[in-house]
Amino acid sequence: MSAPLTTPVDAPVAARRVPAKTFWGRALRHRSFVLGGSLSLLVLASALLSLVWTPWSPYEIDIASKLRPPSAAHWLGTDSFGRDIVSLLLAGARATIMVGVIAVSIGLTFGVTLGLIASARRGWTEEIIMRFSDFTFAFPAVLSAIMLAAVVGPGMVTSIVAIGIFQIPTLTRLTRGSANAIWAREFVLAARAAGKGAFRITIEHVLPNILSILIVQVTIQFALAILAEAALSYLGLGTQPPQPSWGRMLNDAQTLLFQSPMLAVYPGAAIAIAVLGLNLLGDGLRDLLDPRLARER
Repeated sequence: MSAPLTTPVDAPVAARRVPAKTFWGRALRHRSFVLGGSLSLLVLASALLSLVWTPWSPYEIDIASKLRPPSAAHWLGTDSFGRDIVSLLLAGARATIMVGVIAVSIGLTFGVTLGLIASARRGWTEEIIMRFSDFTFAFPAVLSAIMLAAVVGPGMVTSIVAIGIFQIPTLTRLTRGSANAIWAREFVLAARAAGKGAFRITIEHVLPNILSILIVQVTIQFALAILAEAALSYLGLGTQPPQPSWGRMLNDAQTLLFQSPMLAVYPGAAIAIAVLGLNLLGDGLRDLLDPRLARER
């Protein structure tokens, strides 16, 4: 009588994934995931809505209507240039998400690629890549943006490149450390004994087994990118007028804190909601994608 088939303990994580129905069932019961996902969807929906509709034009200046209180015409009032606050927040969400998505994509592409190469090649290749990461750590997003602004001028492209460069070393280190742990597993050793090359093992075995870690880290990096974009725009190095930005709204409101303090509260609350949502979403994904925690739930 043949023995029942069982999945080896050291089989790839991809071969032991929880069924999709079970995953979403656990996800909908996970408070952090639900709350974080709801807040993140709210920000994303605001950005998408601004592509087709805003109550007023976010670029229209009406000095006669400046600093109006909330009303039926202007739900959150107007700023010092008479622009509708709701329209500025919606359009600012679009700019913030676009900068964050492109910057994180840059960091993810280069960081994951370099981390996988360092883990697969080892030796001098790994040493050079990791020293490059250490060197890049010396240039945070603000410093990189200042240097780029001095060469090509401030703007959205400057903030995207600066934030993207800042993302690379973090993702490189995370990818390399996670991949090293997979390379030491028995199923990878078996693949090498079967004659598979380093590139094929990386694509078929290493990358699929670190995807969950990378997905969680991307949500965290996205939140950091939103904060960095707001900081650069506040300093005048990021998104330039007339394009609305949450950071620029904070900059415009700083001289009116005593006259109209809510002008600073609205963009600050928008930034806080976006960052909180992504952090909670990342915490939820970490719990849901961890096989050990999945078995406990």
